[in-house]
Amino acid sequence: MKEVVREQILQAIQTHRDMVSEFEANWVETVAAAADAVTSALRSGRTIYTCGNGGSAADAQHIAAELLVRLSRERMALPAVALSSDNSVLTSIGNDYGYEKVFVRQVEGLVGKNDLLWAISTSGSSPNVIAAAELAKKKDAFVLAFTGRANSRLEKIADICFCADDKSTARSQEMHQLAYHIVCDLVERNFCEKLNQ
Repeated sequence: MKEVVREQILQAIQTHRDMVSEFEANWVETVAAAADAVTSALRSGRTIYTCGNGGSAADAQHIAAELLVRLSRERMALPAVALSSDNSVLTSIGNDYGYEKVFVRQVEGLVGKNDLLWAISTSGSSPNVIAAAELAKKKDAFVLAFTGRANSRLEKIADICFCADDKSTARSQEMHQLAYHIVCDLVERNFCEKLNQ
């Protein structure tokens, strides 16, 4: 192996470690609050909606699947919808209204008061995610944001924001995955406890 390649690999691993340490030092309470918010919405009979672009779209779909199906325990299905998963809806909105409207149009039609929109944008400034979050707030929905840049526009809109701040989108997404798996696990535990009472 070339030494430069080895150094690149070790640097990626070290950055990951540093971000995990940052998570442990500064973001545990935020992740716990996010799990509480998701649990509260679901216990109130509301729905979790997720959205994001590219890798964040895949994460949004992953989250919705963990909630609707299960993470690791048998329990009731929890209502969760990924706004990035319906190709006919996405392409028709993109064609008729433009790509910036692909999530806000769905928020307009689907999201209600006290629902929760889980908005993911590593830049924190994706126009279509921002538009969706702004409308969700106007409709009195709760906005949970996952970002990768501090003090972003999305962070300012959100009720709760987990920010995995790094110049590398990949490193930010790795922290997002760790955080949302923890959130989904805590939510699932809450519903398993409820079922076992």
